[in-house]
Amino acid sequence: MEVLELSVRDEVDVVSLWTEAGLTRPWNDPSQDFRRSITGSTSAILGLKGDGELIGTVMVGSDGHRGWVYYLAVRQDRRRRGLGRMLMVAAEEWLRANGVVKVQLMVRDENAPVLSFYEGVGYEHNDVLVLSRWLQDR
Repeated sequence: MEVLELSVRDEVDVVSLWTEAGLTRPWNDPSQDFRRSITGSTSAILGLKGDGELIGTVMVGSDGHRGWVYYLAVRQDRRRRGLGRMLMVAAEEWLRANGVVKVQLMVRDENAPVLSFYEGVGYEHNDVLVLSRWLQDR
C-alpha cells in the first residue's frame, strides 16, 4: 500500500468513498470540493491505494498560516487497521513539507468515534468556536 497525491482521474472513486464514509453534506458538492483541492496550489488530496484500489483519502491544504485536514476516509471494510493513522501521518508530512507549523481540523460535536480517533493520534480539543458565512448561493 502507498499514499500518493491523487489526480483528476481519481474523482469518481474519491467522491464514492466520501459518500460511503458519510462525509458528504447536501450543501457541499463533493465533486467541486475535490476539483478545487486538486487544482489548488496550496492543497492536495492524498490517497491510500493497494492493488490499484482506492482504500482511503485525506484532503490537505494551507491557508498560509495553518494547515487544514478534511475528508479523512477509509473504506468501511478496511477500518480499524491503522490506515487512518497512516493517512494522518502522510497529511502531516505533506503540510510540514509545505512550511506549515500547525494543523487544524473540524469535527462535528456529535461525532464521538471520530473525536476519539483524533485524540488517539495526538490531537487535542481547542476551545474555539467556528463561525461561517456562505459567499455563494447554495
